[in-house]
Amino acid sequence: MITGQDIVVVGLQPWDISIGSNCKNIAMELAKNNRVLYVNPSLDRSTFFKGRNDKKVQFRIDVMKGRKDGLVRITENLWCLYPKNMIESINWIQFKGIHDLLNRRNNRLIASDIRGAMNRIGMRRITLFNDQNMVRCFHMKEYLNPDVFVYYIRDNLSTIPYFQKHAMQMEAELIKEADVVATNSEFLATYAREFNPNARMVGQGCDFSMYCEPENIDVAEELSSIKGPIIGYTGFLTSVRLDIQLLEEFAFKNDQLSLVLVGPEDDSFKESKLHQMSNVHFLGNKSPESLPSYIKGFDVAINPQVMNEVTMGNYPRKIDEYLALGKPVVATHTPFMDYFKEYTYLAKNLEDYEQKIAKAIAENDAEKEIARRNYALTHTWAENVKAISELIEPFLLTNVQKLS
Repeated sequence: MITGQDIVVVGLQPWDISIGSNCKNIAMELAKNNRVLYVNPSLDRSTFFKGRNDKKVQFRIDVMKGRKDGLVRITENLWCLYPKNMIESINWIQFKGIHDLLNRRNNRLIASDIRGAMNRIGMRRITLFNDQNMVRCFHMKEYLNPDVFVYYIRDNLSTIPYFQKHAMQMEAELIKEADVVATNSEFLATYAREFNPNARMVGQGCDFSMYCEPENIDVAEELSSIKGPIIGYTGFLTSVRLDIQLLEEFAFKNDQLSLVLVGPEDDSFKESKLHQMSNVHFLGNKSPESLPSYIKGFDVAINPQVMNEVTMGNYPRKIDEYLALGKPVVATHTPFMDYFKEYTYLAKNLEDYEQKIAKAIAENDAEKEIARRNYALTHTWAENVKAISELIEPFLLTNVQKLS
C-alpha cells in the first residue's frame, strides 16, 4: 500500500454528488495514508447560466466571486477543491482544431486552480489520478508534471453521445501516455490494452459500513404491505442499463410475485407498462443509508441489465451490496458477471429469469447466505486501493532511485 505520498485526484464526479462514487471512495481510502487533493469539475459557462438556482451551483458561483473559499478540508489528509476559474462549454464545437485550442485554455485555467491549492497545502511532487476526466484534464500531465500518472477507467463511455464527439479519441491518447492504467473490469482492461499493454484490472470496492451487521438491520416499513415473494432492484431505473421489456413481460407472466423497484426513474421507465401492473411497486429514490433496509426485505435481488456496450464491461456495485446481506441474486449474464458466477444465478432471457428466480427461492439457506456475504466482503475499498497501489509502487520506486 502506498503511504506518505501527495496525490491529486481529478474526475468527472463532484464531491457533492448525490449518488455513490468510485472516485470519492478511492480518494477517501488513499487519504488514510497519503495527502489527497480531490478536484471537483470546474464550473462551465453553460452550467453557470442554466443551473444558477441550484444550491451546488450557487456555492461554486460564490467561490468564483471570492465570497467563499474553494479549498475545503474534509479530513486531516483530504482536501476538496472547488475551482475558482469558470471554463467554456465546448463539447459540441464541430471543428476539432477550435475545440482543442479552447480545451487547452480550459485545462490551463483548471491547472492554475490546482497549483494554487497544492501550494496552500504544501504539495510539491505528486501522483496524478485521473478518473476518466479525459477532456477537461487532457493536458494535466503536461501542466502538473506528476511523478506518476494514473488513468482509471470504470465505465465504457463510448456509447454516450456526449463522449462520442471528442472524448473517446482523447481518452485513447491519455491511456497511451499513462504510467498506470487501472480498470474495474477485464472488459475495460482489454479495451485499454489496445493503447497501453500494461493496463490491468483491479476490481471494484464497496463501502460495507451500512451492511456489516445484517441481523441488526430492520426491513423497511414500506415493504410490510407488499405481498411476497418480493423480487427487488435498487438503483437508477434507466433504459440505458436495464431491460424494460424483460421486466414488463416478467411482471405480467408472474403476477404471484411482487416486483419492487427502488430508485429514481428516467422517462422510459415513467412511460412503461410497469406502472399499470398491480404487482409492480415503484418506491422512488431513497437515501443510501436506507437501502440496506429495502434489500433486507427482498426474497431475491435482481439486476436485469440490457446487453449493450455500456453494460458488458460494467462492474455493478449493487451486486456486492445484495450479496453482503446474503441475498440470492439473479442477474443478466453479461461478460463481466462471470466474475460473480459462483455466487449468483445468471440469466440470458425471460424464461431463464423465471427459472433462476424460482431456483434461487427454493435453494436459499443459511449456509448459502453466509458464503455470499463472505465473498462480497472481500471487495472492500481497502483491497481495491491495495491493488491500485501495487501498480503505482514500481514507478514511485523508480523515481526515488533517480533522485538518490
